[in-house]
Amino acid sequence: MAQNFSRPTNGWASGTFLGGLSPSTRDELLGLCARRRYQSGGAILREGSVGSHVVLLESGFVKVTTAVEGMATLLGIRMPGELIGEIGALTRAPRNATVTACGVVQVGVVTRPAFEEFLRRHPDTSNLVMATIARKLTWANRRRSDFAAFPAHIRLARLLVEIAEVCGRPLPDGRIEIGVALSQPELAAMIAIARATVQKALHELRERGLISTAYRRIVILDPAGLAGLTDD
Repeated sequence: MAQNFSRPTNGWASGTFLGGLSPSTRDELLGLCARRRYQSGGAILREGSVGSHVVLLESGFVKVTTAVEGMATLLGIRMPGELIGEIGALTRAPRNATVTACGVVQVGVVTRPAFEEFLRRHPDTSNLVMATIARKLTWANRRRSDFAAFPAHIRLARLLVEIAEVCGRPLPDGRIEIGVALSQPELAAMIAIARATVQKALHELRERGLISTAYRRIVILDPAGLAGLTDD
């Protein structure tokens, strides 16, 4: 359940929506927010609901999923600083995905009228909104292009490298832990392979000494090796 809380003072990556705003513009936008906290597994947005607001992800990571034949299919992971729900809000169309908290997440919620008025006051910010949408489409298109170009273990390696860039946690001796719990069905859905095939792909990457796995946990043992594999 959502709860009130104060926003963090930490910065956001420059490639994110919040990170791309000037400090004064960002402060103005955040001043329009109603702040909420979600526990792990909390639904921030629900597929099919009418878009009445946008969400600014201030801290924590979220999963974006859509229902395919009754099963939740993972579309992506969003990092702190990202804008979420902008398409549904600005088009007034039903949400096309569900957004779920991975661990404790804090967000700022801006109503559609307030966000539209903000964009009118700051027309240059519309370019950042478009860039946000373009990044999501590019990520999805890259996944689709991988389907025909690479075998399963390479597709999985490319996916893990990109996810690590978003939510990787550095560990001692250069290892990187994926900071979001991912199941084998979720990984399989993101690269369009069967669950049995993703099990084989994970096994191959383990055998090469590139990753280690446990229940819903992946650690990249050799980041350079895994990245190099994607260039093969």
